Amino acid sequence: MLKAGDKAPAFDLESDQGSRVKLADRKGKRTVVYFYPRDNTPGCTVEAIDFTRAKPKFDKLGVAVYGVSKDSVKSHCGFRDKHDLSIELLSDPDLSAHKAFGAFGEKMMYGKKVEGTIRSTFIVGADGKVEKVFSSVKVSGHVDAVLAALDGKGTTAPGKPASKAKPAAKTKAAPKAKPAAKPKAAPKAKKK
Repeated sequence: MLKAGDKAPAFDLESDQGSRVKLADRKGKRTVVYFYPRDNTPGCTVEAIDFTRAKPKFDKLGVAVYGVSKDSVKSHCGFRDKHDLSIELLSDPDLSAHKAFGAFGEKMMYGKKVEGTIRSTFIVGADGKVEKVFSSVKVSGHVDAVLAALDGKGTTAPGKPASKAKPAAKTKAAPKAKPAAKPKAAPKAKKK
């Protein structure tokens, strides 16, 4: 698998938008490329929806997001329409981009070793080099971790965004309450 500092492999893939996407056309701009196993499977659907929800944040940072799987463009179009996805989905039927990025190989699935797509995300810098790699991605919280890395905050652990403690806000001290009046002690009974 690629690592930070490596040159991102070139690709030229067909998109669900009816065009071809070349990574070389993104020169001078940062790009997120994420590889996922299959359209319309539970984890892949959640991941695509999470990236779609966060698209305005990526757009604000000037970062394009591409989801890549071996599914056909026709499958991608159905997936996109069914879940109202706004990120661009790329078809890599021969797995050439998957293999170039190291996103295809042996992995554990249900306790067995199998060969397949390794869910992974790559942040490619404006210079065409890999800035950050997220491998064997867990879907929950992943998009937040990618945004945090793009924003320069980094991450505390794979898939978990860094948290910064905010200083407590200064508040006015509440006025001190007056002490309650002491009750008068009952007279002591005289001993006989």
